[in-house]
Amino acid sequence: MCQSDNAMTESPSDSKHRPLVIRTLPALGRALAPWRAQQETVALVPTMGALHAGHLALVRLAQRRADHVVISIFVNPTQFAPHEDLKNYPRTFAEDAAALAKLKADLIWAPNVDAMYPAGFATRVVPEGPALVGLEDAFRPHFFAGVATVVAKLVIQCRPEIVVFGEKDYQQLKVVTQLVRDLDLPTRIVSAPTVREADGLALSSRNRYLTPREREAAPVLYRVLSDCAKQIAAGKPVGLVLGEGRAAVMNAGFALDYLEARHAETLAPLTSIKQGPVRLLVAARIGKTRLIDNVAA
Repeated sequence: MCQSDNAMTESPSDSKHRPLVIRTLPALGRALAPWRAQQETVALVPTMGALHAGHLALVRLAQRRADHVVISIFVNPTQFAPHEDLKNYPRTFAEDAAALAKLKADLIWAPNVDAMYPAGFATRVVPEGPALVGLEDAFRPHFFAGVATVVAKLVIQCRPEIVVFGEKDYQQLKVVTQLVRDLDLPTRIVSAPTVREADGLALSSRNRYLTPREREAAPVLYRVLSDCAKQIAAGKPVGLVLGEGRAAVMNAGFALDYLEARHAETLAPLTSIKQGPVRLLVAARIGKTRLIDNVAA
């Protein structure tokens, strides 16, 4: 469940710290120039808005690591397939800006689609490696090309020393880390732990789509992942553990896309804990909402 509307509402005192909202590339360049002239460091936190406590944790981490923080808010159409929820994706810019004001954020980069993909735009980044391992890519084959293209553009536009991503979207984290390394982009990816509700549900902008009954069932994913991780660490065969975990997820009312044990760095399939650091990843749908999560094992 996302942070409450009351917690996201701006108070009168917050107006003193409203972040600068930039919507065009020339204005972005002018805003960044004084920081660069003073050799001050910049962190970028890419988001699609509908901010919750998990996003705000990324901003706080970025503030600890850099002199200034740019938060991008852009619902990127190139990572949505025609059947997905681009039109209905939550857009809460006023609430997002108020939440960032409370953190005294510096700058919101909020371009429109025409600014990011102007007429005649004809180039995209098509990642391989961790983007082609049979996890999210098996169910959303268009997704990582959209992510890689927009992240590359954001890094080039903002020129940050670091870019902060959360571990909840673990395959995405590995894809953008590979992207920066392979294209020699002059930045560094910094990861942040998943932020969870008290019952373990990973925070996500899509949690707001859950009905009360679905919200009650949703923490099963984290409980199953945690139980699987304990059993694998105790030496129980990985295949047996995953089979039991998959059954538990489906018995809770989910339509399971995958529950997998992968190498934590390469995302290659694993059959034994001896093959390297293990990451357990799950994706499942309950009602109309698709949830993902992961834990270390």
